Amino acid sequence: MNVIEAIHLARTYRRGDGTPVAALRDISFTIAAGEFVVIRGASGSGKSSLLNILGCLDTPTSGEYRLAGENVSTLSDDARSHIRSKRIGFVFQSFNLLPRATAIENVEVPALYTGAAPDRARARSLLDRVGLAERAEHFATELSGGEQQRVAIARALMNDPPLLLADEPTGNLDSAAGESVMQLLASLQEGGRTIVLVTHDEHVASFADRELVIRDGAIASDTARRPWRQP
Repeated sequence: MNVIEAIHLARTYRRGDGTPVAALRDISFTIAAGEFVVIRGASGSGKSSLLNILGCLDTPTSGEYRLAGENVSTLSDDARSHIRSKRIGFVFQSFNLLPRATAIENVEVPALYTGAAPDRARARSLLDRVGLAERAEHFATELSGGEQQRVAIARALMNDPPLLLADEPTGNLDSAAGESVMQLLASLQEGGRTIVLVTHDEHVASFADRELVIRDGAIASDTARRPWRQP
């Protein structure tokens, strides 16, 4: 089963003077359930524009994006927001934690967007899953960079999404903390989650099953990095 189907996606923005800028051009690919795919490309290549569409944060100018078989390209902002809260977990380079909230409170945040009451037991279990059970009551500002990113991963898992999107998740970490985060993401893939990760780091890319290279808004290459069999 394909979790992601991108069909001739294009995204055009306009400068202040009205000049069109093609950020994405005729992008087509699929990503199967349980696959770990890395997206690489130079600054300005279109990686962020593509990730925004895959995360239902933006819509294509033309083409079609199907998420688990559903065409989400033309949905309203509210409908896409609902899909994000239920089916997609996000991990960012800058962590994006609430500094005045504790680790466990940060993990609970996604549940609030669904209208559900915070599930403290699940949040605590997720912190334990990422090796931070003993740091649950510490504020985000009291955590190291690696710990903050692990809290961010636990937060991304709060609503049990099948798809994780990670944007340079090791970019602000030292090598040891980055390795720990990548091992954690690899274990989540082994548990059945689909992962799409943007990176410039060759070592980070080595964890993926497959690599998409974006150049000038188009796919320059789509190659397997290691053998992978669909579960």
